[in-house]
Order: sequence, then C-alpha cells, then structure tokens
Amino acid sequence: MTFKKEETDNFLKVFNYSKQQIRAFPGCRHLELHQDYNKDHIYVTYSIWDNEDALNAYRQSELFESVWAKTKALFADKPVAFSHKQVLTVNG
Repeated sequence: MTFKKEETDNFLKVFNYSKQQIRAFPGCRHLELHQDYNKDHIYVTYSIWDNEDALNAYRQSELFESVWAKTKALFADKPVAFSHKQVLTVNG
C-alpha cells in the first residue's frame, strides 16, 4: 500500500488501533505489518487465515469496512492485494 507521505502516521494509528481486533477475527491466525526499506510510505500487511472462506468473511465484515474506509482515504496510489497458499516451508 502506497500512502501519501503526510498520511503515514495516520495509517499507523489506524493499523495499531485495529490490529488486535483483526487478529481476534475468527479464522485469522497471524497478522504482520511490513515497511519498505527505501520508501517509508509503502507498507504491506501479511496475514494468515484458516482458509479463503475465513478471509472472505473478514472482507465482508463491519470491522473490515470500518478499517478500509479509514485506510483507503490515505492512499497515494491504488493498492494491490494478493491471496495465496503456502506450498513449501524452508527452515535454516
């Protein structure tokens, strides 16, 4: 997600306010926020869900609508989303 540079603090406030609610949503196993090394106004959320139905239930929830409404107002560019499944774990 690419934010207007002056809005990154507001995005972090939205994320920090809602992260525990998202993590507690049925089917959410994990949630992380990553920031680009070189462009500090670009962020990626990484989440793990039990399955696609759980993710879609979140996307259709009041919680998502509320968080998304606050977040999308802060964008400098169209967001990109990917849904994928894990096929291999590499340790060490």
